[in-house]
Amino acid sequence: MSVRDEVSDEQGVQEQVEALIDEVGETQPQPLFETSQLRGQIAIVTGASSGIGRAVALELARCGVHIAFCFLDSGGQARAEAQDMARHLRELEVRVFFRSCDVRESRDVRQFVNEAHEELGGVHILVNNAGISRDRPLWKMEDHEWESVLKTNLDGAFFFTRAVAPIMRAQEYGKIVNITSVHGIRSVFGISNYSASKAGLIGLTQSTAIELGPRNINVNAVAPGYIRTTRLTQGVPSDVLDAAREGSALGRLGDPQDVAGVVLFLCSEAARHVTGAVVPIDGGYLL
Repeated sequence: MSVRDEVSDEQGVQEQVEALIDEVGETQPQPLFETSQLRGQIAIVTGASSGIGRAVALELARCGVHIAFCFLDSGGQARAEAQDMARHLRELEVRVFFRSCDVRESRDVRQFVNEAHEELGGVHILVNNAGISRDRPLWKMEDHEWESVLKTNLDGAFFFTRAVAPIMRAQEYGKIVNITSVHGIRSVFGISNYSASKAGLIGLTQSTAIELGPRNINVNAVAPGYIRTTRLTQGVPSDVLDAAREGSALGRLGDPQDVAGVVLFLCSEAARHVTGAVVPIDGGYLL
């Protein structure tokens, strides 16, 4: 090969590299984490009157997402919390649909989804957050304590996912985020029902991601650790919370907003190529 040929080859390679750089530059004008495309979308958030669900719904609403949320009508306090949540959402200038709904009842879930779809004009996001715990050693656990946790935490997520799937498949777009738990990955004493439900939710996340992925629907899960909610601080002994704090790499408990930020990311187009993932939000508790 002559010197002239070598120079020509080098010039050809350089031209190809420059063309590739130009092409890449043309396809990356947007910020890494852009949420403006969420404005005007409609999200269903289950169990959004308090705790993690409340933080998630408010974070989505701050991005202009209209919110449908359900709550379990267990009395006056539950209704007051729901009314207060609706008021805060409306202050963010988004449309709101809410009512009580028993996530354990498939007919009630289907009706709620249909009403939300009609009232708000669509469903683009589903956050399966509703969940309960009934802790007890398995040899002392009553049938109803097992069944209520499994039905709420796992059946409820299945019923809502099944109800929104035809809508999202038809529009070839959707984001589903399931709120599981680090205890669905690694359990502790006395929570066999809770761990089973959250581990099942991880399996549901992965199988649903496979089934709905071909229609451009992302399905992911977040696995919070010990998050400072009213239910946690009132229902978990202080020594357990101290151990959880000391056992995390960051040496602290999380806040609901820590979870809401990751859920927002998974609902955005920044996560458009993420599906079937389980993201721990635990401060390093699982390490």
